[in-house]
Amino acid sequence: MGNDVQELIDMLYAMITDAWGLPLGAEKCVIERDKVLDLLDEIKAQLPGELAEAKRLVASRTEYVNNAKREAESMRKVAEQRARQMVDQEEVVRAAKIRANEIISAAESKSNELRRIANDYADDALRRTEEAINEALGEVRDSRSRFRAASASVMPQSSAAQVNETDIEL
Repeated sequence: MGNDVQELIDMLYAMITDAWGLPLGAEKCVIERDKVLDLLDEIKAQLPGELAEAKRLVASRTEYVNNAKREAESMRKVAEQRARQMVDQEEVVRAAKIRANEIISAAESKSNELRRIANDYADDALRRTEEAINEALGEVRDSRSRFRAASASVMPQSSAAQVNETDIEL
């Protein structure tokens, strides 16, 4: 179908909302089992994709942090190299050391800031993904419960056609 999990849940919700109500059963409705099961199967199939996206975000954050560390190390090496080249005069050496420390401090500060931003971004993305998955799971469970209740109320209750709930698998 090509729909994401949220769209599938919306479709399932709309299907249940638009279903025909049963007489004397305001909270009970008739839905097409195959369509509901197809939507649930597709949601189930797409959840691993959502999790893969979350893992990709974590990997991206790790790469981002590692790049920032490499850049900081590169900046530190450049600062040290420049400082060694200025060893000829005492004043030049002193100025080089001060500048090298400033560059290192700036690089460390930038690295820390980039790490914090990357962590915040990944944490927020993972939190939103977790919330979406939990919300989807709750809606699926709720729909399943309502589906079972609707199915149970539709079954005939004659003594000749009684079926134990344990004989029915949904």
